[in-house]
Amino acid sequence: MSDNSTPGRKPRVTDDELLDVVRGSDDPALSTAEITEQIPIKRSATYKRLDALREDGRLIGKEIGGRNTIWWIPDDPVDS
Repeated sequence: MSDNSTPGRKPRVTDDELLDVVRGSDDPALSTAEITEQIPIKRSATYKRLDALREDGRLIGKEIGGRNTIWWIPDDPVDS
């Protein structure tokens, strides 16, 4: 995804677009950094959005050391 944001305006990425990045990966789980590379949002904002999806039951996250978290879609995700 290209960064087509304008100064002073935050890029808009839907929850489904975030989940599609994870769903579309050949890997079973992606790090926050790997997801951030594919969307026009900074890492800290991406983490907050992913964590909210985790709280909603639409994503699973696991801290793997330091500030690293990996994310994957649960077998039975909660629909919003």
